[in-house]
Amino acid sequence: MIENPFTITGKTSGYRTFSQNTFNNATLYVPKGTIEKYKATGGWKDFFFIEEGVGPGGDTPTTQKCEKPTISYENGKLTFTSETEGAVCQYSITDTDIKAGSGNEVQLGVTYNISVYATKSGYENSETATATLCWIDQQPKTEGITNGIANIPAQAVLIQSEGGSIKVQGVDEGTQVNVYSVNGSQVGTAVSQNGAATINTTLQPGSVAIIKVGKKSIKVMMK
Repeated sequence: MIENPFTITGKTSGYRTFSQNTFNNATLYVPKGTIEKYKATGGWKDFFFIEEGVGPGGDTPTTQKCEKPTISYENGKLTFTSETEGAVCQYSITDTDIKAGSGNEVQLGVTYNISVYATKSGYENSETATATLCWIDQQPKTEGITNGIANIPAQAVLIQSEGGSIKVQGVDEGTQVNVYSVNGSQVGTAVSQNGAATINTTLQPGSVAIIKVGKKSIKVMMK
């Protein structure tokens, strides 16, 4: 595609270089920085869809990227959703309680680390969304093993971080949620509303946040 377009026969003349269907439905990709020239030039301006994305050497249009998925949890089910129609989410879930070692005691946290991205043929993979899913004991004093069956009343909490902000979902109304750095300094706090709390912090991506919900503390890597 040329950078200085010349006039071509458009839809207003008796003879058309392109069909009416092409003008109405096809996307015209033009060199970066030239879109206004094409919109002002006879024939080319008749295209309904004009986008920049082709370089002077005739490079192919920039590949569209899948939308980053969102992660939600309800009634024992994780749901991944990308706004890119037809995209398929690829996920990875690791259980931090899977351990091997020696000793007489093992501290269990029942925590899952979740990573998911969206894919679609002809599209670039989306950015990766991450979350931490854990369970908060509702009645810590009743926790134990009864007749060989675990009896641990608990509620699921989903934690996600992005750009220094942490969102905690699944906590009871009015619950205080505190966030600390690894050195023990409190860097944020919030009270849950409508089952969720959002805490803005100064923590940088790659740092570790310690989130305290009631008596439960959860470590999360900031994204």
